[in-house]
Amino acid sequence: MELRLLQEAREEKILGEYAKKSVDTKGRERPEEKCDIRTDFQRDRDRIIHCKSFRRMKHKTQVFISPEGDHYRTRLTHTLEVAQIARSIARALSLNEDLTEAIALGHDLGHTPFGHAGERKLSKLCKTHGGFSHNEQSLRVVERLEKNGEGLNLTWEVRDGILNHRTSGNPATMEGKVVQLSDKIAYTNHDIDDAVRAGMLKPENIPEEIVALIGNTSSNRINAMIRDTIGNSAGLNEIRMSMQMRETLMNLREFMFQNVYMSEIAMEEHEKAEKIIEDLYKFYINHPEVMEGEFLQLLQDGESLWKVACDYIACMTDRFAVAKYMELFIPREWRKS
Repeated sequence: MELRLLQEAREEKILGEYAKKSVDTKGRERPEEKCDIRTDFQRDRDRIIHCKSFRRMKHKTQVFISPEGDHYRTRLTHTLEVAQIARSIARALSLNEDLTEAIALGHDLGHTPFGHAGERKLSKLCKTHGGFSHNEQSLRVVERLEKNGEGLNLTWEVRDGILNHRTSGNPATMEGKVVQLSDKIAYTNHDIDDAVRAGMLKPENIPEEIVALIGNTSSNRINAMIRDTIGNSAGLNEIRMSMQMRETLMNLREFMFQNVYMSEIAMEEHEKAEKIIEDLYKFYINHPEVMEGEFLQLLQDGESLWKVACDYIACMTDRFAVAKYMELFIPREWRKS
């Protein structure tokens, strides 16, 4: 008997009523022969882990741009933390962990360099074309950009979860909803750690009412939110927190926006990052021939120039974007050796 069939049979036994089972997938855009050892969602997870976009996330900013130190989060470590939180919730609720993990690992593949500062600037530059958003770009990565234009040919459920992971999204599966909430739990808490490490916050700055409810360490806060989510979602066809915990998470996010994300220190760095993004975008719009071969192929295939310029920049790591900026705009004698 094929191992995949054994695993599908196991899913039928252990997964809950509202879980998405592998055999019930809506499938892929291009039909493929089934793997004999992995379910479709396991196969999607593996494809994401082995793709180029996943590896690039290790050199993309989460919050702090080019921080001095090895312990700050990157887009990759954020992704792994989201996956861990999401799997914990999914397992407790008898949901499909493989689908949950695949969505979590792929949700930020299309993020720009320089975090949300890069995303905001690229969206402004493309405003007349509908803007730019990293969730839509993540879907474009797995559908179009990876594998030299072939895409990863992921299942419908994974692609839906990637596209709809933002607050405004409405994932079609419970597993997608788990990732959507886990993303907020992860970044709100680990960004506090990084802000403390950077000297922008002190632990005692966190409002007392928040500390009293969920603790004063990242571990305590995440544990409290996971437990609350599990306790309030068990047996239901939705993923939710208690009203008190939802308000606490919202208050914590608001605290971070006021004291970290929109602080004077952060905004100064954001201005520099946005300058790099803007100059690179305008350059590639005027000189598309200097982009890499696979992106030129997109243009030859009829893709819009603005879209391909966005693709090229969004695929860059922070350090590659800086290197390209220096190469294009900084006189050679001024560059650091």
